[in-house]
Amino acid sequence: MKNETYAMKQEGSLPYAKLVTYIQDDSVEIDLPERPLVLVCPGGGYAFTSDREAEALALQFLAMGYHAAVLRYSVAPAVFPISLSELACSVRLIREHAEEWHVNPDQIIVLGCSAGGHLAASLGVFWNRDFLAKALKAEGTDHKLWKPDGMILCYPVITSGEHAHRGSFDNLMGDREKEITGMLGAPALEALSLENQVSGDTPPAFLWHTFTDDAVPVENSLMFVNAMRRAGVGTELHIYPEGGHGLSLANRLTQGAGGSAVQKECQSWIDLVHTWIESRYVEKSV
Repeated sequence: MKNETYAMKQEGSLPYAKLVTYIQDDSVEIDLPERPLVLVCPGGGYAFTSDREAEALALQFLAMGYHAAVLRYSVAPAVFPISLSELACSVRLIREHAEEWHVNPDQIIVLGCSAGGHLAASLGVFWNRDFLAKALKAEGTDHKLWKPDGMILCYPVITSGEHAHRGSFDNLMGDREKEITGMLGAPALEALSLENQVSGDTPPAFLWHTFTDDAVPVENSLMFVNAMRRAGVGTELHIYPEGGHGLSLANRLTQGAGGSAVQKECQSWIDLVHTWIESRYVEKSV
């Protein structure tokens, strides 16, 4: 396995920001010339990136036969669009190395948990916007270089309205709300409420949430799925009846202090997303 770390050097990136890749070795004995890659964005309210939602998830996708990567993106005091440009840069880097790393360039999927879900979904809705190309210093470049082919959104932060996780938006904007408003051409809070940004160019998505999530209410996923439905974009949603926020794998591999964040009912999501990737991407390319 090729395990490499790439420092993020976007304007405003903080020193710890990095992309860690987990690239499976190619072999003449295995008739699998290229594989999907799942790029993981851990949650943490744009205040930190959670270890519980990082490598443990990447290893699950390696076990499925895919490549994986984890982005430790810049968080507060870094503000929008720094983390978004880091994610876009990461997708571009992977696509540029697709032949070398035996990655299918049409099967690069971003996964985000909680605020990482907001980040992943932000790339899904903003990939073709000029402000992002400018942040990447890539004006005039084909924006599809950093477009994700799919999104896996685990209990994502989506809306800035009634059901918002307010701390995520406070950290994301800092004291630069007016500047972000100018950049996006609309009031920042409204523009960063991603159910308002979905279009027919948004990539397909798989979402899961719990009905009892008291940190990021399930309405976040419902509002995003409704927007995807209106735009005619294929989406799969699973809502589990029980479980708190930040479950990750919901098993002992990602349990928190005292055995918290273990929820047996929710453990099926990783198998369901495996089926989603196989049916939507792998089987269609065979």
